[in-house]
Parts: sequence; structure tokens; C-alpha cells
Amino acid sequence: MKEKCSDQLVDMLQKAGVNRIYAITGDSLNSVNDAVRRNAGVKWIHVRHEETGAFAATAEAMLTGRLACCAGSSGPGHVHLINGLYDANRAGAPVLAIASTCGSEEFGTQYFQETNTIKLFDDCSVYNQVATTPEQLPRMLQCAMQYAIARHGVGVIGVPGDLAFKEAVEGMSSEVSYDVRPHTTPSDKTLDALAELLNNTEKICFYCGDGVRQAHDEVVAAARLLNAPVANTYKGKDAVMYDNPNMVGLTGLLGYPSGYQAMHEAEVLVILGADFPYEAFMPKDNVIVQIDRDAARLGRRARVKFGLCGDIKDTLTKLIPRLKQKEDDSFLRRQLDAFEKTEKHFKAIAMQRGIDDKIQPEYAAYLIDKYASGDAVFTADTGMCNVWSARYFTPNGRRRLIASFNHGSMANAMPMAIGAQLAYPGRQVVAMCGDGGLSMLLGDLATIRQYNLPVKLFVFENNTLGMVKLEMEVAGLEDWQTDMVNPDFAKVAEAMGFTGLDVSDPNELDSVIQKAFATEGPVLVAIHTDPNALSMPPKIEFSQMRGFLEAMAKIALDGRFREIADTVRENWRLAFDVL
Repeated sequence: MKEKCSDQLVDMLQKAGVNRIYAITGDSLNSVNDAVRRNAGVKWIHVRHEETGAFAATAEAMLTGRLACCAGSSGPGHVHLINGLYDANRAGAPVLAIASTCGSEEFGTQYFQETNTIKLFDDCSVYNQVATTPEQLPRMLQCAMQYAIARHGVGVIGVPGDLAFKEAVEGMSSEVSYDVRPHTTPSDKTLDALAELLNNTEKICFYCGDGVRQAHDEVVAAARLLNAPVANTYKGKDAVMYDNPNMVGLTGLLGYPSGYQAMHEAEVLVILGADFPYEAFMPKDNVIVQIDRDAARLGRRARVKFGLCGDIKDTLTKLIPRLKQKEDDSFLRRQLDAFEKTEKHFKAIAMQRGIDDKIQPEYAAYLIDKYASGDAVFTADTGMCNVWSARYFTPNGRRRLIASFNHGSMANAMPMAIGAQLAYPGRQVVAMCGDGGLSMLLGDLATIRQYNLPVKLFVFENNTLGMVKLEMEVAGLEDWQTDMVNPDFAKVAEAMGFTGLDVSDPNELDSVIQKAFATEGPVLVAIHTDPNALSMPPKIEFSQMRGFLEAMAKIALDGRFREIADTVRENWRLAFDVL
């Protein structure tokens, strides 16, 4: 029997290093599913929702840097991939999406489940084509994979159901190359000019994102030479915020006042591998230098005086010999003192356990971090779980933290944990889930059980959409339709076939979390947290902060919101103490 196009497709995936396809089979995708069944090198991961599959593939690609794959069947199946693919594309994760379609003979007739995949996926991909002949398939598939890897995004290949069954034609495709990290640096002349600027400036701050992941030691070495405090983005926390004596923390919506202060008091701010989107947190009165591997990012978030295109590790390697050791460290020490105050404040909050049915989420996050393994992979839902993970996750160079950093989607933590656990079966995977996020894709707890993935799911159950609730109140709106009636999540987990634990007494939380980590297989822990334990950024601008406090004062006049106002104002009090 001659090879079918579906067999050729799966064989090419295997040669490209793809280990699994996250998908739900069906009609137009059935031939690909059958080809996977007959190929020992690729596994089919049967998720319950295609969005879960896309998020899982995103997590696998983010963690490993290798190509990951998801698939959706004709029409509704591949439409469900969209949200996860947006996340992957914005995160720079190399993901291949197979979008099977109705038969090519039906194109343009508004056939059952027909979609225009070119229009559908165009905004969330770096490559997006439909193969309609056996001659096209191998070349287009190779392009989709190569684009995803080289351009750090999503490659989409549309595969009509009839094409998958046709006899394969040997094309001119080649095996996909993974040696795609360019050794790009600015010119020697440009580096000389940058070194002169830095050597003749007293107050310098580094601001680091995920782009420094391979350059931790070089960042630390350069910062120590310049006595420069190092601030970081949320996405860059596990890349640079360890073994770093110059660290002053995050800025932004989830950040520390010390990180904000260091960036604004510096005479020169050096942005390294960061594409932080919030312009309001960026300084406007100092000199900004930005270095990034993607020249398109230079200057789009702040007014940059020097924009340099280059790989961070390679660029710093060439820059460091040009830098001189600074003697005056007064600016650095002042920022480190502010950082120490911030850390003490957050630790003090974490020691407040809360009361029955209103456990302090900070305390829960602190304990999860404390008992998780030294090489654990953490995933965090968007919303308040981002705040708790940003402040209480402790990086050490071996741990990883992933979230929907750029797309900001709900419901990402549990699906990402699936991809993380399959990518790293020997490592502990910890998902910090919001009850709102987990509810959206609750059915895929069955996927965790089906593959017996030992994921530890911690649900911060406050029966409300916490971040949205705060947004509405700060805007002067009465929060409405943010409350939720939840199922008993622990019993849902047990019904799915794995361990479910429920804790509402803060004095029992420590032992329950230890039990969860000691239990083999998947575990879900529902933690009943205080819905009023809300957090806002320590500082944007004084005028914005003053407006926020005035809004909170008005809210406090309403007895229903007084407790919330008091809680949030306490978080903001620290900003005044430090700044």
C-alpha cells in the first residue's frame, strides 16, 4: 500500500521532533488520527476541548523551545483553537496548528462546517496556508513548521479531508532545522558608543524581560560592573530574578514599588529583551536604551534614544569588556533598600492566615511556593492568580513559571499544566487556578485523569471574578455579575477519578498542601479564599494614584465596600512609605 498524505504529514512531524498532537478527532481529521495510531513516534493526546489542546501545545513550546502541535477538525473543531493560538503567537511560542477542513471539492459552496481558514487564522499566525494537492502538502507543511520555529509563532496548515486520504507525492521538503538562533549583535561602533554612555552615567537601571533567559550570567555581570539595579517583567521573573544581588523586582500592574522607583530615578534605563506593554509605567524623562532580537519591538513602548537589534547574550558578551567598574554604589544601595522593604511587606501579608472560609490567598501562595519542589513548573491563571504568583513564586534557576503573559486569557493554567506535565513527565507541575478560569474548561480535568498526569491543581476559590470586581469598583461602578456559584471542586475532581481536597480553615491549610504534594497522581485542592483580598499596583504616577485613592474613599462611604477599600489602601500605603 502506498503512503497516504496523512501518513506523510505525521512522518514529517516526527522527523521535526514533534512528540504529540493535542486534538479531538472527527470526520476530516480522522485520517490524520489513524496515521498517528500507526506511527509509534507521535502520540495523540485526546483533550476534551480544542482550546485546551492549543494552550497545552503553547505551554510545551514555551518550556522546551521546540515545535509543539495541536489540531482541530473541520469548522467548529479548528475554530476552538483560536484563543490558545493567539496566546502562542503573542508569546512567541513555536506551535503548529493542523486545521482540517471540508473536502476541497466543496470549497466556496457554504458546505456543512465550511470555514475560510485563511481569514480565520490570519491574525494569530506567522504562516497560514491551505494545501489542496498532494504536491503542495509537504512543501507547505515544511514552511509552516519552519516559520513557526524561525519567526517564533504559530504556523497553520489547512488540510482538506479528501487530501488526507490521497496518495502522497514525494516533495522537495527537507528536514526541519532547529539551529535557528541567530548570533546577532550591534556593530562595534554602536557598542563603543553605548559603552561610553554607560561608563559616563552614574545612575543606570536594567529592565529585563523573557529575552534574557539565556543571558542570566551576562546580565548579572554587566549590572555589577555598573552598580545597576535590575528590575524585571513578570514573564522575565524566572529568567533573571535569582542569584542576582542587584535585583529590585517587578514593575507594572503586578509589580513592586522598588522596581518602579529604580526605573524612574535612573538617568539611563537599559531595556533588555522586554516588550512590556504598559506605557504608563515607563519613565519619560530619562535616556532609554533598548536591546532586542526583534528590531520591530524597538521604541514601540517608550521613547528610545538608542535602539539596538541583537541577541541579548551575544550583545552583552561583546559589551561587558568595554564596561568599567563603577565605584559609587549609592544609587544601587538605595534601590536595594526599597526592595528589601517591599519584600518584608509582602512576607508580612503572607503571614496573615485569614479566617474560616476567607483564607488569605497570599498565605496560600506562600505555602504552595514553600512546599513545591526545586525544579517545579508553575502555571498561573490570569487575574488575581497572576498577582499571587508574581509576588510569591520563588525562582531559583531551575523552576519555571508560565502564564498567559501577553494575551491575558482566562482558563490557561490547567491546560498549560497538561502540556507542561507531558513535556516534563519527571517534574512536578503546579497549577494556580482561579475558580473562574478553571470553570471555563472544567471538562479537561478528565484529560488529566485519562493520562494520569500527576498535576497539582490549587484552586483559589473566592466565588468571584476578583480582578474584574476590583476594576469595576475602581471605575466607580457597582460590581455586578462578577459573583459565581461554584460546584464542590474537590468532589468534581473525585468524580473525575483523582484526589480532591477542600480546605476552608486557614489552620489546616499547611497540612493540606503538604498532603497534596505527597499524594501520587493528580490532586485538586480547593482553597476558600477571601474575595476582598484584592491588590492593585503600588504606583503608576502620583496623579493616577491620587485619583485611585479618591475613588477608594468614595467606595469606602458605601458600607458594602468598606472592607475592600481598607484592604486595597493598605497595599497602596507601602508605595508612600517607599517612594
